[in-house]
Amino acid sequence: MTPDPHPWAYDLSLLYGEVWTRLTRGVHDRHAPARHPTLATVTSEGRPQARTVVMRAADKRAGTLDVYTDLGSAKVKNMRAAPFAALHVWDRSAHLQLRLEADVTILIGRDVATIWEGVPPTSRLSYGVTPAPGQPISRALDYTKVSDAESFAVLRLEISSVDALHLGPNHRRARFDRESDWIGTWLVP
Repeated sequence: MTPDPHPWAYDLSLLYGEVWTRLTRGVHDRHAPARHPTLATVTSEGRPQARTVVMRAADKRAGTLDVYTDLGSAKVKNMRAAPFAALHVWDRSAHLQLRLEADVTILIGRDVATIWEGVPPTSRLSYGVTPAPGQPISRALDYTKVSDAESFAVLRLEISSVDALHLGPNHRRARFDRESDWIGTWLVP
């Protein structure tokens, strides 16, 4: 009998640790599945919107994740109307699906000045597009990219719950909530 490659899936505390190991890996490893999670928001009309983002920071102790964006993007508008989001990660190698719910704070200006200083010059061109992201244009390249610190925003996701589903020989699913100090509960998969 071959050993299970995912022994962490059998224990709630180990599973919670693995969740954060994988989220943190997404910050530092360009090839990690958590590097490019799907972020879902809701429009002011109640319509769902999902898009791929880049994980920029993960803090297990604080229970937060950071995503950078252009202040003029639709996701910022959505989060100003409804300051919460969901994040989805599928980690094929671990057979692990993560679904996180979060309250979102939009950080701008002086609150992100130190972070902006660490953004490489070539990446800064992603913040300050004219016209604003999502606006109609006549031709595919009728826009200008400029480096604009005033257009740089950090979406700070304060995680409220984590739903972790491991698809092993026997599926296991658990939920971890901030309000219960991240003590996990097994759920039917």
